[in-house]
Amino acid sequence: MPPAATEDVSALLRAWAGGDPVARDRLASLVYADLRRVARARLRGNVSATLTPSDVVQEAYIRLLRQEARWANRIHFYAVAAEMIRRVLVDRARARAAEKRGGGQLMVDLEHAAEPSARERVDVIDLDRALSELAVLDAEQARVVELRYFGGLTFEEIAELLGTSATSVKRAWTSARLWLHRRMRVDAPRAPAR
Repeated sequence: MPPAATEDVSALLRAWAGGDPVARDRLASLVYADLRRVARARLRGNVSATLTPSDVVQEAYIRLLRQEARWANRIHFYAVAAEMIRRVLVDRARARAAEKRGGGQLMVDLEHAAEPSARERVDVIDLDRALSELAVLDAEQARVVELRYFGGLTFEEIAELLGTSATSVKRAWTSARLWLHRRMRVDAPRAPAR
């Protein structure tokens, strides 16, 4: 759960929607640490990247500013932020890949891919492609992954946003991460046989 106080964020979102630029600026300072924490987790272990968590948050926030400020509440705001963080990472990875002709992949940690202790690094473009495929098969599972992985939302917050139970969200998360694990394994480059 993002640490920013629910009431403060929700009140600032309402004020921003009402046209208050001070509320928009105050909101930025209030949620910055939360968004940076999520971005840092996504970039962890990516030593070759020139992209920093601050870069991700700043670019995501600029994209958020371009949105019409009509968020229902704090959780809805973080859901949109999750989508913006995903887009920033994917866009940056595509740009790097184009510059280096495939050698500039942006790798991210795929936390809890198959079991709680598993951590593996995957190309963010491959992850985005896999999530898009999953969305065709099960849009809710793909959304749960986006909200949890790119947004850092808890199962309870996701359940509130999607209008379902935390148990259903946990089931969707488990199914989605297993599907992604299998899908990412199928696409993983194989070492040549010796």
